Amino acid sequence: MKDYAMAVNLIDSEEAIKQYEHYHAHPFPEVVKSLKQVGILDMKIYRLGRRLFMFMQTEDDFNPAVDFPKYLELNERCQEWENLMRSFQEALPEANDGEKWTEMKKVFQL
Repeated sequence: MKDYAMAVNLIDSEEAIKQYEHYHAHPFPEVVKSLKQVGILDMKIYRLGRRLFMFMQTEDDFNPAVDFPKYLELNERCQEWENLMRSFQEALPEANDGEKWTEMKKVFQL
């Protein structure tokens, strides 16, 4: 099993933050099913202010560069979800060009 830690910011809007949390309390079933199909075993998203932190555990052969695009192709609702979520998010200052969620470096493990 592999694990990933990623971060992104939400736009600076209380209403957008409320909407984002509402959608994640009620995700599209097609999205959940498709994420599992590409090898994501567990995913959690936490929020502090505008910062989102995602912790994800995946199958050993999971490759974000390959499997996230594959997830988007499994069901048209996945691309709809991604477009909607992107409207609430903004890249971190440390992000590469065109990057939404930015992978964080593991610096400690107990």
